[in-house]
Amino acid sequence: MTPKESFYALKDFMNSRIIGQPVLIERLLIALLADGHLLVEGAPGLAKTKAVKTLAECVEANSHRIQFTPDLLPADITGSDVYRPETNTFFFQKGPIFQNLLLADEINRAPAKVQSALLEAMGERQVTIGNQTYQLPELFMVMATQNPIENEGTYSLPEAQLDRFMMYVKIGYPDIESERKILALIQAEEKKENLPPFPKIRQSVIFDAKREVLDTYMSPDLQEYLIQFVIATRNPAAYDKDLARLIAFGASPRGTIALDIASRAMAWLNNRDYVMPSDIQSVLKDVLRHRIILSFEAKSEGYTTDRVLDMLVQKVPLP
Repeated sequence: MTPKESFYALKDFMNSRIIGQPVLIERLLIALLADGHLLVEGAPGLAKTKAVKTLAECVEANSHRIQFTPDLLPADITGSDVYRPETNTFFFQKGPIFQNLLLADEINRAPAKVQSALLEAMGERQVTIGNQTYQLPELFMVMATQNPIENEGTYSLPEAQLDRFMMYVKIGYPDIESERKILALIQAEEKKENLPPFPKIRQSVIFDAKREVLDTYMSPDLQEYLIQFVIATRNPAAYDKDLARLIAFGASPRGTIALDIASRAMAWLNNRDYVMPSDIQSVLKDVLRHRIILSFEAKSEGYTTDRVLDMLVQKVPLP
């Protein structure tokens, strides 16, 4: 099978196991193809954890889940130097971050010091303990989840860390037909009916797919549109004076890079070797919603980042 055929089969399989969340599955695959990390927000019970576990079972990779709690320490994630008394030396005991796929469950339940332990790992693919630096696996992806319902005992993620996530995905409840399929699937699993397994995708196939994504063509005009849109988040007054009072800070250059590669991955998953405007606009909110900081005035008037991005889409002309 070609890399594309492998990923199409993976997408179909995950949709048969994670019912009613096609956007989450698509964004997971985009993050995997684009070497990015994912922050997912949704109510409890929407299969966020199951989606990552299913992905880990379908690829040739190891995975680990960390339940973030208020008493978690940075060393619980990264690992630490451990004293060996018989030799009077220290050795590094690797933490759970040294995995291919890491699920950071309810990341906003841990204080900022613990959340920041992920910063270097997510940005540089390495962990520094003392004066030693340890490289993470070549295939490395973090998917973090947060619960939007409960605010007690939670800590907002700092902007510096939010910027390390390629996409911030918000998911909702499945529709009634999906709910029926979920119930049927759970009943089949509880009866231990033989559900066919998925043949694992080798890491070499994933790396080949990543190279194909990078080779996906984007016209100079579309690339300019992409750049102009990110610039518009920083200088909205050039497009609309009303927008200028709504945005305090715009997207960083990481936003431009993430939007570029996510758009190429979307086109590749749609079986095209070129990017269309619809590819950019379909991932635009997920890539930029956490990179824009609204003004106090905008928040007091009930504006959301998604609403402001919709306004920008109307103002920045397509090529």
